Amino acid sequence: MIPTDARIIVVTPVYEDFEASSRLFQELQDELGDSVYIVAVDDGSVKQPLDTSGMDLAGARGTVLKLRRNVGHQKAIAIGLGYVSTHISENQLVVVMDSDGEDLPSSIPKLLSELQKEDVDVVVARRKSRFETMRFKTFYKVYKRLFRIITGRTISFGNFMAMKSRGVRRLSAMPELSIHVASAVLASKLRMGTCPLDRGPRYAGQSKMNFVGLALHGFKGMMVFAEDVLVRVGIASAIVAILSVLGGITAVLLKAIGYSTPGWFSVAFGILVLMFIQTGVLALMTLMLTGVVRSGSVTSELDYRNFIEKVLFSTKADAQLEAAS
Repeated sequence: MIPTDARIIVVTPVYEDFEASSRLFQELQDELGDSVYIVAVDDGSVKQPLDTSGMDLAGARGTVLKLRRNVGHQKAIAIGLGYVSTHISENQLVVVMDSDGEDLPSSIPKLLSELQKEDVDVVVARRKSRFETMRFKTFYKVYKRLFRIITGRTISFGNFMAMKSRGVRRLSAMPELSIHVASAVLASKLRMGTCPLDRGPRYAGQSKMNFVGLALHGFKGMMVFAEDVLVRVGIASAIVAILSVLGGITAVLLKAIGYSTPGWFSVAFGILVLMFIQTGVLALMTLMLTGVVRSGSVTSELDYRNFIEKVLFSTKADAQLEAAS
């Protein structure tokens, strides 16, 4: 249960990062005091399993959701939001943030101030400054351009966001949330606001996301808009196929009137035929793969209860629950 007097609920995934999460709990308590309730999702940690000792040391109220296995960063957030959606009160606000220190607790009041507007359901953090390498920044710029071209939408934010209770309930009912949180927010049609914020340095250790994992995360963001991607790929394939046919007709006409050099016609016509066949195969494969992905991954709402092995309450939260009962 989440106490009704907690105005802010913070959902954060934790994987093998006990030291960083403990520091986050302390800073959240220092910044927000007893108005905050922490829901930490332990994503199947083995080397550094998460318990409530970090919350107890910080004097914070909170819950640790121990997952049965490692499910990944995005699904861990979806499970946390699913848990919160069944316990949240109408006037409570929810903040989603990472536990490594790159999302600053001191930035939460800025997010919440933007959330007070009547025409806003969710406020996302748009980064003003980053501490990543030049390689990451270059890849991210290319990814944003590619995302816009393929999906027709602009993405410039990550997991750091704040939302009202109706936004939490709407997102937790979306199967896409477990695939890519930011894309699910775009697909939800919620009224969205942005808040420019600086990104902080990590509390401890190194990021566990390598380049391959980062690329996979980016492609999952596009997967949420699989139908839109299919339409755009189909249109592009049709255009290339039409141009190939027109090019083939032109090559035949040039050959017929004697304007082609020896060997030119066979090479040009062969290339155009191959382009036509490849675009047709690409369109067919995209159609099949999209159907498989959508039927296998995004068919039903995520039931968070199937993934939770144990729910732990901090000493402060446990004492409040006993007093209430």
